[in-house]
Amino acid sequence: MECRVGCAACCIVVSISSAIPGMPEGKPAGVRCVQLKGDNKCGLFGKPERPAVCLSLRPSEDMCGHSNEHAFDYLSTMERLTTPDRS
Repeated sequence: MECRVGCAACCIVVSISSAIPGMPEGKPAGVRCVQLKGDNKCGLFGKPERPAVCLSLRPSEDMCGHSNEHAFDYLSTMERLTTPDRS
């Protein structure tokens, strides 16, 4: 499966704890990655400075479904279920 062009759910919904060029502390869930262009394409795609976490995340039918809405809902649920309890 290939990424749906312009979806960017994984670049917005999920938190990334490793440094990203332009975001040295990573990014919190729900925040657009600064590397996303206006068309929601990654400005680092194919470049060596692209973070390992981004390289390792592969699109799948479960995660991406058949719509951007599905991807956002699925990843939001996964983010919520895997966020450590801060209490």
